[in-house]
Amino acid sequence: MTEQTPVSKALSALGLPHTLFRHPGPVASLEQAARERGQLPGQVIRSLVFRLGAGDFVMVLMAGPAQVPWPALRSYLGQSRVSMATEAEVLAATGYRLGAVSPFGLPAPLRILADENVFAPEEISIGSGERGVTVILKSADLRRALGEFEEVQLTNPE
Repeated sequence: MTEQTPVSKALSALGLPHTLFRHPGPVASLEQAARERGQLPGQVIRSLVFRLGAGDFVMVLMAGPAQVPWPALRSYLGQSRVSMATEAEVLAATGYRLGAVSPFGLPAPLRILADENVFAPEEISIGSGERGVTVILKSADLRRALGEFEEVQLTNPE
């Protein structure tokens, strides 16, 4: 595949090896996405956007089906109120639609938290900026590419 997505362009600009994977059809679940990619669910990294206040957002990277524990997130951020960003807010903050969100190629810097489980597998996949397409790369390369981010323990080690 020679075409590029916003995320693959950003990773190429950083000189990081990666591959694009295009799903053969609509993806209905995390398990389906992982299976089609030849990965385990824990290798699929989700980029979740939370609203802290008006125009103030944070992206949390989570591995596989793990849910963000609200009390841990609020405590870490020192916020009493945190909510999931709406679809319109996600698009405005990241430039990406739900199902394609990634920490790369953002229109403006965004605070990024990465749960430590994100880096456990050697190979992972992340949103590409385009629905139905993912970027597969080494977790060590993801760590390097993120630049300034906060590695946190939101979930219990598996």
